[in-house]
Amino acid sequence: MRFRVVIPARYGAQRLPGKPLLEVAGRPLVEHVWRRASEAGAGSVVVATDDERIAARARAFGADVEMTATALASGTDRCAAVAAARGWDEDELLVNLQGDEPLMPAALVQQVAELLVADPAAGVATLCTPLDSLAELRDPNLVKVVFALDGAALYFSRAPIPWDRDGAAAGDGRPTAFRSGYRHLGLYAYRVGALQRLSATPPCELEQLERLEQLRALWSGIRIRVDVARARPGPGVDVPEDLERVAALLRGESPAAP
Repeated sequence: MRFRVVIPARYGAQRLPGKPLLEVAGRPLVEHVWRRASEAGAGSVVVATDDERIAARARAFGADVEMTATALASGTDRCAAVAAARGWDEDELLVNLQGDEPLMPAALVQQVAELLVADPAAGVATLCTPLDSLAELRDPNLVKVVFALDGAALYFSRAPIPWDRDGAAAGDGRPTAFRSGYRHLGLYAYRVGALQRLSATPPCELEQLERLEQLRALWSGIRIRVDVARARPGPGVDVPEDLERVAALLRGESPAAP
């Protein structure tokens, strides 16, 4: 199986400006992500950035770098720009590994690409893990997914889905019981043709309401193949407090509870 990995690494993150360059366990964050991608057996790994400081640091540790426009709205658009710049065929497989996921297991990068090989009708593939509690089901920061018997994504939401009618409170309607559910992981594989189509499609109303780009793919008729991840990824880096937790895990230590 041949696939490529693109790591979008934007300098201007709102909560952590310059995040790809922040040092974690002695290396910049983007290098840890690049190392996970390189361990996955990809045919090529490209760091896609809009900033020369990130580009210079990435080249220094051996990464292939593609400069992309600062105005691009998302990592998906950055991946599409790399595919276009390099002339990749529309049938090639591309994994979008976010630049703030230093603990994403290489096995999951392989797994998400394998889903597209196994499902020729799918243009996008992604992974999920079981939810563990009612608190996770209620948490709007955790994106939930429901999928069909054949693994096709039915919907993604920040709301509690599937809705347990019998477990909902009579008052505010919030679930009061927990049976099951799946948390979506922000790891995607694309056929390049589907990626270009997705990037060229304007945001739809569902996407704008939920702030979830994958809803644009469903809305436009692109099949998304979902599977349960073979392993649980470690935490990503979203806020300053995440840096030490991730560093401890990279050092093989038990991090302090968040």
